[in-house]
Amino acid sequence: MHVDKNAKVYVAGHRGLAGSAIVRELLRQGYRNVVVRTHSELDLEDVHAVRSFFRHEKPSVVFLAAAKVGGIHANNSYPADFLMRNLLIETNTFLAAHEVGVERLIFLGSSCVYPRDCPQPIKEEYLLTGPLEATNRPYALAKIAGVEMCWAYNRQHGTRWLAAMPTNLYGPGDNYDLNNSHVLPALVRKMHEAKFAGLKEVVIWGSGRPKREFLYADDLASALVFLMALERKLFDAIVDPLQCPLINVGSGLDLPISALANSVATAVGYDGKFVYDARKPDGTMRKVMDVSRMTGLGWRATTPLADGLRLAYDDYLLRIA
Repeated sequence: MHVDKNAKVYVAGHRGLAGSAIVRELLRQGYRNVVVRTHSELDLEDVHAVRSFFRHEKPSVVFLAAAKVGGIHANNSYPADFLMRNLLIETNTFLAAHEVGVERLIFLGSSCVYPRDCPQPIKEEYLLTGPLEATNRPYALAKIAGVEMCWAYNRQHGTRWLAAMPTNLYGPGDNYDLNNSHVLPALVRKMHEAKFAGLKEVVIWGSGRPKREFLYADDLASALVFLMALERKLFDAIVDPLQCPLINVGSGLDLPISALANSVATAVGYDGKFVYDARKPDGTMRKVMDVSRMTGLGWRATTPLADGLRLAYDDYLLRIA
């Protein structure tokens, strides 16, 4: 392992779904110098505040998990926010990290960076080979810019920074707002509320036919810490300046939204029926990641969907109690 357990590791976005899981995994593995800041303590959209923070803390490793995120409704409603705020977070963090000589930086992207209609499963080389899904284009463009920033800094400044593209995440710390959340947490909340209200049916956006891949957040965290701690020769190979430093992280398994709804109902204990509202957008019809690069390095997801859903629902119950 290349990274010393006493190295200073900054996790940006530590209160979010991915960031909180990264912190848990770092502490579980014995890293003793994990640095975090809340938004009120450090506004990543303020370049002066970010540069000052990096000059003071001088982290060796950075996980950039901070972002403005949301589902289809939020992306359609606030496209300028999703583009500009994410660009500011990325450019400010990359600039400051370079200034203080951050050794390893892992930027979290999203599977939406890939073209809407690219072949399945999605390989890293499909980036920028076709049109994006229109419902989240501004967010996707901001994340693509982050990937390109990693590569540009690697080529121009000799950094060794990596962009990791996670698939759809779920788990402790998820967002359950019905207007701004992704499909899985929205289904958890809808079915929980329907169960306790005695409702006989739940309305689900879209046709139920699109297929999606899901990854438990703690599995993502284990993958990212695994990448961070790779021996130097292996890490340098995947951030070679001659190639885009991009790697997919997922389970490699997908299922239709209709099957996901059944699995969520089982986890929640809801026994009503589903009504699909085909007037609502489906988005991309299928998205599953090719994770052969990760598995080739020796990592794979270990949390089955049924187990992850039970853990996610337990977390949801604690948060609403």
